[in-house]
Amino acid sequence: MKKIITLVLVSALGGIFTLGAYKLFIQDNKPVVVTADTSPAFLPTSNLNTLLKTGEAPDFVSAAENTVNAVVHVKNVTMSSGQMSFQDFFYGRSSPKAQVGTGSGVIINADGYIITNNHVINNAQELSVTLNNNKTYKAELVGADPKTDIALLKIEADEDLPFVTFADSDTAKVGEWVLAVGNPFNLTSTVTAGIISAKSRDLSGTSAQSFIQTDAAVNPGNSGGALVNTNGELVGINTAITSQTGSYIGYSFAVPSNIARKVVEDIMEYGNVQNGILGIQGGALNSDIAERIGVSDTEGVYVDSVVEDSGADKAGLQKGDIIKEIDDIKVSKFSDLTGHLSAKRPNDVVNLKLSRDGKIKTVAVTLAKNETITMPLVGRIKNAKATDLKKYRAENGVKIIQLNEEYEEYWKNNGVTQGCIITAINGVKINSVDDVQRVLKNKSLYESLKIELINEQGEKERYNFR
Repeated sequence: MKKIITLVLVSALGGIFTLGAYKLFIQDNKPVVVTADTSPAFLPTSNLNTLLKTGEAPDFVSAAENTVNAVVHVKNVTMSSGQMSFQDFFYGRSSPKAQVGTGSGVIINADGYIITNNHVINNAQELSVTLNNNKTYKAELVGADPKTDIALLKIEADEDLPFVTFADSDTAKVGEWVLAVGNPFNLTSTVTAGIISAKSRDLSGTSAQSFIQTDAAVNPGNSGGALVNTNGELVGINTAITSQTGSYIGYSFAVPSNIARKVVEDIMEYGNVQNGILGIQGGALNSDIAERIGVSDTEGVYVDSVVEDSGADKAGLQKGDIIKEIDDIKVSKFSDLTGHLSAKRPNDVVNLKLSRDGKIKTVAVTLAKNETITMPLVGRIKNAKATDLKKYRAENGVKIIQLNEEYEEYWKNNGVTQGCIITAINGVKINSVDDVQRVLKNKSLYESLKIELINEQGEKERYNFR
């Protein structure tokens, strides 16, 4: 045992002497200095500490408090018989059953007007609204606009209600903090935070939409809820998500508050939405399109044609013009233009900054009422002037201004060209494009389309499409 202890002590002493010799004779004698690094080479990816130190953190608490009591839970009851089953063929269709859908809404004044999405209340037989204080009221549908997916409800409360004020969504900036407030998965008063990721997003591919994109978490049930800035002001109405699972995966979309506000004001004042039309057809520029049409600009909206008698026509816009700005708002894509125009009415004036032959000019355009629509099978039609009707000896009708490309050869073979007059649809006398829209809207899915028109020879023709 004594030999083992002696061996361990000798080994330890040998190691100490060896290490000491290395330190003394071999290793460089470098002093160790401790300093405060005022300019680190690497910074943390989170700026939370910096925000907290400088006091610049957004006040989410204040914004949430200003919003949660003005966001409501909307319940939609519809009656449905469901799909035909095998048993239905033997025992007859079953009785309609109530189906309940839910969403969110935003109180916009103390009198109980509530804005929500059209798809939240679509086909409802019964609507009810539950406030954040758990009081429930029956709701009346004042009006809706499927195009913008906005609807207006009204409840009769026994007290003034808390409400959210509108912000100017045109001034909202990419990167700005926003809160989404709603009722996802039937959970009441849920607040999530994010930033504005992009503006003027078009999900349809037809340049008919102009959404605010955000990364605030939005899930089923959030539809119709509020997107607010850090002041608690309404920036948008949460409407859609893009997801393969049906739930939030990073992107959500809201109707800008300027569009939503204009829609509900029109519904309250006119009973329907008043659309101001610029009167051009064209598309957004990029490198490929610019090269194809022979221009140097790669940003803006290229004017391919100008609608006759429209505001653009009267203001002198021409084929080949490139719209760079509208009311000092940069136009990079077509949805920038349509998004701004969606908040305008007939007779409103917009200022366009154009590039024409390499020169910049500003033009004021008075928006007109929509007098042109695209009619199925036929093409673009517009309200006919007295001179148009006189040319074809017609007493009434609308004018064909562009034939449907798919059926153009068929129409021309039958003597129907641009300028011909449609006088009746499904037996209803037509005087305007509003009449056409009304007939098409009331036509059942299985009903044939009967068109009466005067061709280029001045002959009355009838067509029946099934």
